[in-house]
Amino acid sequence: MKLHQMHIDQALMELHSTSQGIAENEARNRLMQYGPNELQEKKKKTPLRMFLDQFTDFMILVLIVAAIISGIIGEASDTIAIMVIVLLNAALGFSQEYRAERAMAALKKMASTSATVVRNGQYRTAASSELVPGDVVILEAGHIIPADMRVLEAVRLKVDEAALTGESMPAEKQTEAMHDENLPLGDKKNMLFKGTSITYGRGKGLVTATGMKTELGRIAAMLQQEEAGKTPLQKRLANFGTRLAVAILIICGIIFAAGILRGEEPLGIFLVAVSLAVAAIPEALPAVVTISLAIGARKMVQRNALIRKLPAVETLGSVTYICTDKTGTLTLNRMTVEEMWVDGELIQISDSAAPNRQRRHPLFQDPYSLFCTALALSNDARFDSSGNAIGDPTETALLVAARANGFDKQALEADFPRIAELPFDSERKLMTTIHRIMQPAEPGKVPACVSFTKGAVEELLGKCRGMITSRGVQPLDEKEITGLTSRIAADGLRVMAIGMRMWQDAPDVVSHKNIEQHLLLLGFFGMMDPPREEAKEAVALCKTAGITPVMITGDHPLTAKTIALRVGILEKDEPGEVLTGAELDALSLEEFEKRVESIRVYARVAPEQKLKIVRALQSKGHFVAMTGDGVNDAPALKRADIGVAMGITGTDVAKEASSMVLLDDNFATMVRAVREGRHIYDNIRKVIRYLLATNSGEIWTLFLAPFVGLPIPLLPIHILWINLLTDGLPALALTREPEEGDTMKRPPRHPQENLFAGGLGFFVIWIGLLMAGIVLSLQAWALYTGDAHWQTMVFTVLCFLQLGQVLAVRSEKESLFTQGLFTNKLLLWSITAAIVLQLCTIYVPVLNSVFKTQPLSAAELALTLALSTIVFFAAEIDKWFRRKKSGSSKVP
Repeated sequence: MKLHQMHIDQALMELHSTSQGIAENEARNRLMQYGPNELQEKKKKTPLRMFLDQFTDFMILVLIVAAIISGIIGEASDTIAIMVIVLLNAALGFSQEYRAERAMAALKKMASTSATVVRNGQYRTAASSELVPGDVVILEAGHIIPADMRVLEAVRLKVDEAALTGESMPAEKQTEAMHDENLPLGDKKNMLFKGTSITYGRGKGLVTATGMKTELGRIAAMLQQEEAGKTPLQKRLANFGTRLAVAILIICGIIFAAGILRGEEPLGIFLVAVSLAVAAIPEALPAVVTISLAIGARKMVQRNALIRKLPAVETLGSVTYICTDKTGTLTLNRMTVEEMWVDGELIQISDSAAPNRQRRHPLFQDPYSLFCTALALSNDARFDSSGNAIGDPTETALLVAARANGFDKQALEADFPRIAELPFDSERKLMTTIHRIMQPAEPGKVPACVSFTKGAVEELLGKCRGMITSRGVQPLDEKEITGLTSRIAADGLRVMAIGMRMWQDAPDVVSHKNIEQHLLLLGFFGMMDPPREEAKEAVALCKTAGITPVMITGDHPLTAKTIALRVGILEKDEPGEVLTGAELDALSLEEFEKRVESIRVYARVAPEQKLKIVRALQSKGHFVAMTGDGVNDAPALKRADIGVAMGITGTDVAKEASSMVLLDDNFATMVRAVREGRHIYDNIRKVIRYLLATNSGEIWTLFLAPFVGLPIPLLPIHILWINLLTDGLPALALTREPEEGDTMKRPPRHPQENLFAGGLGFFVIWIGLLMAGIVLSLQAWALYTGDAHWQTMVFTVLCFLQLGQVLAVRSEKESLFTQGLFTNKLLLWSITAAIVLQLCTIYVPVLNSVFKTQPLSAAELALTLALSTIVFFAAEIDKWFRRKKSGSSKVP
């Protein structure tokens, strides 16, 4: 027999406990036996394993091989330089991964809960991790269930189990035994499950399972068996690195063979080929990419977006669909009264708080005052010491509305203390409170009590004999009232009515049949969870950026549609379907795939249905970001291209399955993260554009020289020096480029887009050929004129050409003169430093012997500087043609 089938006494005996709980000593023994009440994570990497994993990238392995070869042939300085760069990259990658794990641990610690337990008949507060099977736990509204439990006591106890079962409505709990052995979780009315939350009432629970033995733990264990795939950037860099390595080996082989055929000394030409291989590989790229992503991740966490895995920063730039929850993400997660109907007048909430509205003693039959008094008194919510309303969301909304209109519950309770109540239940759909009248309104008219009843409009109207107006009690016009409430409900608002009844004497029998009759209608109100102010702007920004926002909610379709219209997900003049969970279930995956791109709102959807939505969008080639907070959201978060968990309301399982955590549960934060992801990828492309173009120039120079009858123009030390000087700081400075104006005005990148898309490959080739042409022309001219300094001039002009080119690649379209020279000061400093260091190799005597250089005359230096500007101006002219082709002289 299972615990849900047992009576309370049987369950206590089964777990060797009593209604007074277990003893402290026994609790300690059981804690040692069962372990802490925590979800165990997959075995984490040790810091050493994290560090060693940084060396598994293909490009890093190629660099290590190059460093070894350099050491073998006697170039120890090259080996040291390469290994320093490799170690720097590893240290940066390790640091960010370690910090991300620490940040997640801190987030979990902040979210840890405590519980009130009964041990030896004494109440005490214990950390939820200390709970053991057999503990008796006190349960109150607002508490998170800390372990799986059998209900021992339930007083109007309601639990939100959406995180586990997907049911949007709170489940009412009971103590009676259930007879069916194989019930689904949602039907086990006498059981409570770890991770769910109490929305109403109070009770006691007997802990039946803790940690990984809970239902939540079982799901967590299944999820930990899955491995996440690589992100687009990881795939692109791996593919790029493999192709580049093959191309470089072929080119180096050709250069070596050509040198041997020309009769050059084999060791010398071999050194040139190896030096070219080392120079051609952009060894700074992995480090620069890691630094760029780390900077982005740090910016994002400052803006409430925690990146759990570093490459996921860039992943955001490929998002084409954002599937977002409604409550708390697009909305404030706080019910608000938006409209009131009192005395035949429909009042917007902003108007209802107007200071010139007359407030009278409620029992003078002033409808407005009576209505607001009823909102405040027929209410179980309270304000805490900080002024925040605590309680059921509907009740807190009414309490706030009453206070906004000048009716404070605490002050009113002094004149109208509550003496009895009829709690809300799902069958009656009504709630009634009865209050004693301490101060009579008028002499001779001394009703002893007043009762206020609120609830569903259709239920309340049938119990009313009239309506209070400023002209006295009037007959009900049910047709008018029904029409108004239907119109308000059609706007997505939840509509409730409130009525009252005067009593000359306190009622002897407090029952709904006796109390909830012969009422007078005071009015009704419409409420909803309003959208966040920033949500509309964020949705508009998504659409401008070519990203389709989609709302997924468990709420009523009308409510969902209203919010979607308010924030701009749905437009009145644009097509966009609303699909319910039931309709979604009725569609096969093939049928759904045909419609998925036209659907903008999913209502009454269970969390597990999110997986079907993700699959359908991905089958259409879309790159999907999916938000979620519950356990049942985890499979969809794992399957999505980027899963986004909620930091406040999200379960630990959802966070573990996600790539990113929104610390403020805000949709706008996610859009800001997408923007930052695009910005980061733009800068990474600039780095790639720069490094490949400059390395291309070196390759073409060495490759073409023998074929045009020129000697190899550079020594191995020259190639490695240029590589070290121009690939390091300038490339790193490009990662600090400010965001360009069109970041969120262009469509997302295709997820399969390679690194050479958008003309980057062509740019790399023609810029490289131009550099080689300039260098070889200078070499030919110098040899022709008999200039003994030709090699130093070639060495210097190739270095300066690359520094000029870095200024041109700051934008693919916008001119440097429009951007401004000083908008990236780090880049200016790095260029200045590189120029100074290069001049040192020319004019510092001790370095002349190291680099085999000679001091240049003023004319020779002026010639090299003049030639060094050609690539910059060529790139600027190319951008001018790009802008002209797009019909604008400036980037929009």
